[in-house]
Parts: sequence; structure tokens; C-alpha cells
Amino acid sequence: MKYLKHCILPLLTLVSVMCSCNGNKENPEPTPTPDPAPKAITLTPNSVSAPAEGGTYEVTVKTPFVPQVEKPDWVTVTNGTLSNYSVVTKLTVAANNLYEDREATLTFKATGATSATLTITQAAAKKPDPPAPGFDGLASFFGLGWNMGNQFDAYYNGSWAGEKEGYPDETCWMPGNTEAERAAYKATQATFDGVKAKGFSSVRIPISWLKMIGPAPEYKIDETWMNRVYEVVGFAHNAGLKVIINTHHDENHGVNNTYQWQDIKNAANDAALNTRIKDEIKAVWTQIANKFKDCGDEWLMMEGFNEINDGGWGWSEDFKKNPQKQCNILNEWNQVFVDAVRATGGKNATRWLGVPSYCANPDFTKYMTIPTDAANKVAVSVHFYEPGDFTQGVTSEDGKKKVFPYTDWGHTGNASKKVAGCDEDRVKQVFGSLYSNYVANGIAVYVGEFGCSLRSDTRSKAFIKYYLEYVVKAAKTYSLPCFLWDNGVQSGDGETFGYIHHGTGNYVGYSKEFVDVMNKAWNTTDESYTLDVVYSKAPKF
Repeated sequence: MKYLKHCILPLLTLVSVMCSCNGNKENPEPTPTPDPAPKAITLTPNSVSAPAEGGTYEVTVKTPFVPQVEKPDWVTVTNGTLSNYSVVTKLTVAANNLYEDREATLTFKATGATSATLTITQAAAKKPDPPAPGFDGLASFFGLGWNMGNQFDAYYNGSWAGEKEGYPDETCWMPGNTEAERAAYKATQATFDGVKAKGFSSVRIPISWLKMIGPAPEYKIDETWMNRVYEVVGFAHNAGLKVIINTHHDENHGVNNTYQWQDIKNAANDAALNTRIKDEIKAVWTQIANKFKDCGDEWLMMEGFNEINDGGWGWSEDFKKNPQKQCNILNEWNQVFVDAVRATGGKNATRWLGVPSYCANPDFTKYMTIPTDAANKVAVSVHFYEPGDFTQGVTSEDGKKKVFPYTDWGHTGNASKKVAGCDEDRVKQVFGSLYSNYVANGIAVYVGEFGCSLRSDTRSKAFIKYYLEYVVKAAKTYSLPCFLWDNGVQSGDGETFGYIHHGTGNYVGYSKEFVDVMNKAWNTTDESYTLDVVYSKAPKF
């Protein structure tokens, strides 16, 4: 019995366990019910505060589907994977380069759910301090300048040129349908007297030499052309103006001719061609320098080149692949120019010389090597037309004219009527960088060209006046003398940069109000008239 007792007890235990298991099968544990799809989107957090430099932030979104987000262009949205109606969305806030705080409301949407909003606020960029008194580069030397554009840089080109193709001509690009009409724009002493009377203190006279240069090895320049240039430079000096002369459309922008001999694209890939071009640079500038060697170094500057580039203006595949390759060629050319002028002696030993960055773009100054110069009087030349779609217009679809799709510029402009990303902050960024990188380090910089095509409608006129005043005041603030581009054209299907008549020195059309604001921006000495004051008076419509 004792043995039976010990056997039965474990058996009963086993039966009990089996019964228990059978009971669980008949009454299983309930399966968890999934959360219902949310009827309204919720965000955690529902606001973001970003510093001026920007950053990336995570937001947990409760939503039935991956959300669509309405946002400003300075915020990038990246959605994660949706799981159990929840997704982590990353918001990347770009740096704020504006000198004002900004705020935006992001709207999260998904089918079948009420939308939700998130507010992003971002601090303003720190305003750069105005330059301290000290070396002001060439600002005091040149002041506000004027370009006699499309005059001595003009040349016969295209199907209308005939046998004259490649030859410079003083008036062939001036307004008029006949040579007699265009002759009214021939430069006179009155031209420069008028420029001086309107508040300008300097003039840049762009000059193309082209087929006025003879064959190798002398590369002799036509005496008649040289003497006419010399005469007109004398007009400007007699008027009390400082003067810049250069080689202008001798640059080859990827066209198939031999007279535009400054061919940087091919020179970058052909050492022998590069040597020939440098020989011609030396010969041409030796002749120009000798002609002007007795002109005072206190009023005449020589500028080696204009806007040297391969025709892509910094966007060609060759350039983008290796920007330094072509820029190194330009660095060589700049040094040849400086050496050639200095070697002629006289006033040329000490006068200021100007050398451009690649296509005179301020952003490409980083590829420059400043030429070695015993006189230590080499200045950097840049041009500024940003934003080009506002200042110069865009080519029409048929390619026959310029159209102007944008009427506004600056922080008060309508976003749909202006070019994005090229407001006042861009001007300050470019000019501030030129000052801190060069002028503050004892290297002068000047804006050899700037300006804006004039238009007559009320809205465009208001924003053009504001643009010109702001750019000139910014240039003055950052010690950058600047030269207004004037091509003599008041109306038509092209760029209308006509401010002063090239033959008489009188205002062109309604240009006086634009010249007046530039004169005010540069020549006002009242310390209370600051760049911030100009900014605060931007037009509002």
C-alpha cells in the first residue's frame, strides 16, 4: 500500500496539470486590440526655436498615414517609417542670413485626419560691424564712378558687320539706325564735364583693341585708335575725373574667332597657346603703358582685363570640374600685365593697377593669387549685378530681346515679384567678405561695374532706386569704390542702362532721380545716414 500511495500521488498531479492545460485551450487569453487610427494629427513638440545657424529637429507625429507638410523653402522635411500610426519627422532649418528674426507655420496633413500645425521661429543673423576707420582701399581715391560702356569697347560683330567684323568702333553700339544718328554719341569734353557735375568723381573707359592689334611678334596697335583713346582720357582728366583704362572685349567667351585673343579655355589646355597669349599681353600693355607713362599716377589707373572666362561664366563643366585650372592661367596673365606696365617706368612704376577675378565674380576671388608688385599698388577688380534677372533682365523665348519678369528687390518686395535669396543680406555678405578678406588686410578692391536696367513703371522705379541707393551705400560702408555701368541705351529690347548721354553729358530721359540717389548714397557725410537707415526706408506697396 505504501508503494501504491507513492505511485498514485504523482499520477493525480499529472492529471491535474493536464486538466488545467485543457482548460486554457477552452478559455484563451484575449488578443490585444490595435490602437484605432487617429482622427486628428498630433505633434510632439508643436513648436521649434532655432538659432541663426539653423539645425535639425525631430517631431513625433501621430497620424493615420505619412504626413504631407506645407513649409517654407528654408525648412527641409524628412519623414521616417510609419509604425502603429506614429512617425518621426526630421525638420532641417537652414541658416538665417537675414538680419531679422523669421517665423513660419508648418502644416501637417494626412487623409482622414484633421491637420496640425507647428511653429518654427529662428533668430536673426548677427549684423557685421561696420569697418573701423583706417585704410579705405581706393574708396577715397576713386569715390563714385561712371562707366562709358558700349563706347570704346564696342566692335563690329555678327552678320551686320561685314568686312568690319572684329574692328572696334566708338559709336557702332550706340542708339540710332544710321551712322549719322550714332555719331551724336561721340565722346566730347562736354561728356565728362557733365559726368563730373552730376556727382561722379571717376570714370572707367572700357576699351577693346581686337583687330586694331597687328600680327605677331610686334602686335603693333593702330595709332589712330590709340590716339583717340588718349584724347578721350585727356577729356576726362580735364574735367577733374580719375580714370581707368583696360582691355575689354579682347576676351574670348568660347566664340570661334581669332581676334578675341584672350582665350582662357584653350590656353588652359595648350601651353604653347598660353605662351603666345602672354607674349601678346606683354606687347599690348607695353605699348599702352608707354603711351600713358607720363599721365599722373594720382589720377590714371590701368586694368589688365575685364571679365575673363570660357563663356560659361563659372558654370561650364570644364570650370566646375577644376576651377583652379583656368584661374591659374588668369593668375599668370595678371602677373604678365603687372610686370609689363611696371617695366616701362615713368609714372607707370607707381600707378595703381587693377586685376580681375575670374569673370570678375566676387565669389571667385578665392582662386586668385595677387600679383607680386614692388610698388604694392595692385587692386582687385570685381563686378556686381546681383540678382541679374532683376538688374539685367532675361532673354525672351525667341532670343530677340530682354524681358524683366521681376519688379521688386529687397526685404519689402513681394516674394512672387523678386528673385529669391538675393536681397540686402547678399549685398552685405559679398561686400563684407571683400572688405574682411582684402581691404582689412591692406589690399584694395573696387567694383568696376554695377547698375540696373531702368524701367518706367512706378513699382519698378521705386525698387530700382532703392537697389541703387542700397548697393552704393553698402559699397561706401565697406570701402569699395564702385562704377555705374552706362551703355547709353534708354529704351528698346535690350539692357537699358542709359543714365548720361555719352555725347553731351546730359541726363538721359528720367535718369536724374536714379543718379541723385546714388550721389546721395556715396557723398552724404551726415553720420546719421547709415546703411540701416537706407534699409528702413525700402519701398512698400
